[in-house]
Amino acid sequence: MLRFIKNLIALVSAKPVKAGKAAQQNETIDLILNRRSCRSFNSEEISREDQQVILEAGRFAPSTVNLQTWSFITFTKTQWHDVFSRPIPFRASFAVVICADTYRLKDVLPGFNGTPFVNLSFAIFNAGLAAMNMTIAAEALGINSVMLSETGKTGLLDFTYVKEKLNLPDGVLPVTTLVLGKSGSKLPVIPPRHPLSCLVMEKSYNKSAATDLKDWFHQMFIGFKLTHPLSNLNKQIEMYKKKMISVESDLKKYFF
Repeated sequence: MLRFIKNLIALVSAKPVKAGKAAQQNETIDLILNRRSCRSFNSEEISREDQQVILEAGRFAPSTVNLQTWSFITFTKTQWHDVFSRPIPFRASFAVVICADTYRLKDVLPGFNGTPFVNLSFAIFNAGLAAMNMTIAAEALGINSVMLSETGKTGLLDFTYVKEKLNLPDGVLPVTTLVLGKSGSKLPVIPPRHPLSCLVMEKSYNKSAATDLKDWFHQMFIGFKLTHPLSNLNKQIEMYKKKMISVESDLKKYFF
């Protein structure tokens, strides 16, 4: 019980650390540290201009050797319903399926065709950078967002389904779907973060860092029970595990 109380307090009182006066007064740092994933949107639309700014932020993300191995497939509410026969997850206003794309460069750079694993690794890394750029741009515009890879069959964990629905050629991997909109409600507490002692390592890798994750994992269970009182995190983990095993064979078939 003492451990539960300790971790509950840690969960609800967690705040990002902003060391130094410069960080405390910096709007960009605030945007990054205060961003939260949103899973409850209202009916307010996102303007066409804001959509374009967010996409442009993705286009200007850094990428390995400037390869820009990403593609952005966009959807309004109507377009999403036309393709998937249901609303955008969480009733969001706009969605972008962010793909790691090795197909587009296959003819321009044929010398890279012999390294599919390296190509895909770079493409996934680059697509993630673009996704994060778009998320931060949305936050700066007062637009809430969440990146999905499973909810509503929206990304990597439903690879074959999304590939068929979007007519994706071989070499294009739907990594995540960024859904965007406005939220009238206060966003939840910070999801538990790994302690710095597990993440920051000087000079070499610290293999004992994983031993510091027990409290983090316990806080994950507490947070899930608070937000999903009728569900169970163990069941959720098992569901993800089954989907990961299923998609593993599909990825091997199409990429390796």
